[in-house]
Amino acid sequence: MTLSIKILDPRLHDWGLPQYHSDEAAGIDLRACIAEPLRLVPQGAAVLIPSGLAIAMPSPDMFAILASRSGMGHKGLIVSQGIGTIDADYHAEIFISVWARDPETPIIIEPGDRIAQLVFVPLVRPSIAVVDELPRETGRGGFGSTGR
Repeated sequence: MTLSIKILDPRLHDWGLPQYHSDEAAGIDLRACIAEPLRLVPQGAAVLIPSGLAIAMPSPDMFAILASRSGMGHKGLIVSQGIGTIDADYHAEIFISVWARDPETPIIIEPGDRIAQLVFVPLVRPSIAVVDELPRETGRGGFGSTGR
């Protein structure tokens, strides 16, 4: 299975093309394709950062999750919506919505910094049936009802 990647920002050729950084890495890193350093204020508004690339997934039965890189997330740089979903039929530039989680420390993003990762996931799309009753008893009591 091969992922097609279109490079939209030529600086990626110098900074490093998208790749898995180890044999067992779950995702490919995405870089901040910005013109100058960007200062994110603590708990300020989310900012959209271009990745400089577009993709075409090899199957309609997959999608990609845009996630924070663990090291950057620990420092407070978070993908704004928790994770982002990239559908198989989306072929435009991928933008990364980020936010500075730490309440006191600003985050500086430099051009070319690896700021997020893209993880590919198989997709199941069940058909939808509206019913009057569910076929079996489901969990009772809602959130936290199992006692954990």
